[in-house]
Amino acid sequence: MKTIKYCCRNEKFGSKQIYKSLKNEYPDLKQKKKDCLGNCKHCKKECIAMIGKKELLCAASPDLLYAQIKQIIAESRAESVMV
Repeated sequence: MKTIKYCCRNEKFGSKQIYKSLKNEYPDLKQKKKDCLGNCKHCKKECIAMIGKKELLCAASPDLLYAQIKQIIAESRAESVMV
């Protein structure tokens, strides 16, 4: 699984809770908090996270973003088991 990055300026939308929950649930998962991800257009309006260098995830609520990230983690882990 690639690194999940969070914009520190997006914490008001709930990304901080997602970071903490995933850190507790998946301690081996690579996560980083960045000052800015360069996606201010989305960051100002909704909860965001970036997977790797290009895949931007956006959701109206932290719960929806958390569900999206968990789905990607599950898919990633299933692929690594198949290989």
